[in-house]
Amino acid sequence: MFTSLSLRFRIFLLFAGVTAGSILVVGFSLYFGFLRTTETSPASGFVFAAILSGFGLLAISAGVWLLFDENVAKPIEHMASAMRTRIHANTDAPFDLDQARYLGDLAPALRAVSGRLSEVSEDADQLVAEETSRLTAERAHLALLLTEIPVAIVLVSPANRIMLYDGQAADVLGQVQVPRLSASIFDYFEEADLTSGLEQLDEARQEVEASVRGTRGNLKFRLRLKKLSAATGYMILIDGTDASIAPDAARPLIYDFDLSARETEREIENIPLKDISFVVFDTETTGLMPNKDEIVQIGAVRVVNGRIVEGETLDQLVNPGRPIPPASTKVHGVSDDMVADAPGAEQAVSLFHDFARDAVIVAHNAPFDMAFLRRHGRLSGLAWEHPILDTVLLSAVVFGTGEDHSLDGLCDRLGVEIPDNLRHTALGDARATAEALCKLLPVLISLGFETFGQVVQQTRRHGRLLKDLN
Repeated sequence: MFTSLSLRFRIFLLFAGVTAGSILVVGFSLYFGFLRTTETSPASGFVFAAILSGFGLLAISAGVWLLFDENVAKPIEHMASAMRTRIHANTDAPFDLDQARYLGDLAPALRAVSGRLSEVSEDADQLVAEETSRLTAERAHLALLLTEIPVAIVLVSPANRIMLYDGQAADVLGQVQVPRLSASIFDYFEEADLTSGLEQLDEARQEVEASVRGTRGNLKFRLRLKKLSAATGYMILIDGTDASIAPDAARPLIYDFDLSARETEREIENIPLKDISFVVFDTETTGLMPNKDEIVQIGAVRVVNGRIVEGETLDQLVNPGRPIPPASTKVHGVSDDMVADAPGAEQAVSLFHDFARDAVIVAHNAPFDMAFLRRHGRLSGLAWEHPILDTVLLSAVVFGTGEDHSLDGLCDRLGVEIPDNLRHTALGDARATAEALCKLLPVLISLGFETFGQVVQQTRRHGRLLKDLN
């Protein structure tokens, strides 16, 4: 019945009730104080009335605050986060109309506005989808043409960051360490050798040959270095006759040309979120005790410029050196037979360490997973100095502490679907976390948290959440 009244009339009734309650409290307090004066002094009666009035008014204030918090503040926060998520994360975050039932027409009006925005967005998405389809076809055609070119190709930005490589180049780079978009080219080729070759490029010499060493092992490569005439940066070509190249290697293109204009020499705290490379990972283990249990699987994906880089994933089974408990296998599906020939934890953790080089590490409940990595890092001499973000805390920053911050709860709010067959697998959960991260980043920016340092400062306010989880 109360919800059928207008919002303004309900507010009037609330304040009228507060006024009436306050008058009654003061009146009863004065009455009982007067009765007390017959037994003691008048001053004692007035003091008693004042104390009684104070407690009564405090009780009324607490009651009004609880009503406002439950029926006004929380619903407004919920609708604000849902609206922001719909707009910036491009998802249908639900409006809880029952929770906002005392706010009049506000929730239905916001839902109507959001619906209209969704219609406009769908029209725009249709145009984008058509253009994306055309670009995808052009990309496939380009990749087909590259199969006829017997060289591996790497495009490098002026800051010596990899901004494109093909499948054959991935084979070459992979002999040194995991190929990664936005990684420094000097992670793969000795800086002195490559720089010496680059110094020979000038107006007269647009292309030179250089013999360079790999940064690991005793590998040597014969490279052709070529200046880009229509763009900044340079190209590295590796001849297909080189024994290091598989002649029938697939030729997918991994690229991001926005890297050509990116600044890299800045403190991590001052780098905009959109310019950061992230590695999102998850582990599956023999149990829930990081000091005793072992890793059985590591999954990771890379996020560059706010999007998942298809093709740059890590899906590594790990031999824990002990039987996997049947209860754990029932959760993640990894059995003893599956890991019998897999590398041990130290080798697998070292592989992930390479994969995450120069990136911000992201995980859901990161302290749990990082505890395993740090333990094995100490054993193999690896230093985990990567900056870390936790999507549990990012969820709290965006949606408030009152929401469900489990991975399933976060994905539900953001419209991220986790296929049943991939849930509780390392790569499946890492992929879902990465998709959630990509949706959270624009929402964080819209809240005014544009740099890594600003986001970390906000997450520190919610550190208690992780303590409760662990």
